[in-house]
Amino acid sequence: MGEDFSCLLGGESAFLIVFTTLLPINQKPISIMSKPSKCITVDKARELQDNWVATRAVDIERAMGSNDTREFLFSLEELQEFLDYVRAESKKQEITNPGVRIYFGAYDNDTTDKATCFLAPTVGINSGAPNNYKIDPFNTVIGGWPPHSY
Repeated sequence: MGEDFSCLLGGESAFLIVFTTLLPINQKPISIMSKPSKCITVDKARELQDNWVATRAVDIERAMGSNDTREFLFSLEELQEFLDYVRAESKKQEITNPGVRIYFGAYDNDTTDKATCFLAPTVGINSGAPNNYKIDPFNTVIGGWPPHSY
């Protein structure tokens, strides 16, 4: 195959130059990484969601008189921006291993009374690590409506 193109383009090196210039200039190389050790199976995720619905959603619906949001969506860009912000602000405070805690919340206004969640920076990664109140939490999320089961 190299010989076929070399006669048209003046050698194999010319083919490589032409070929590589056809790739997008700003294309980032795809990095290959292994699955994180704390991933769970889809079946386990469904089991956890089913348990939550069976043991909590019914009581919440009864108390509120309607269904409530139970899943939230963040874009990867939003999450990465927040994680970068937490990392940078923590570094300024000389916190070397910050974490992020996820809290459930609920709106209480004229627009909605539905559930939400927010991400709160911490000063460490153990269960007792205090929240870092010097860094603002992150909330603007998309709540699935009606609720979607996993």
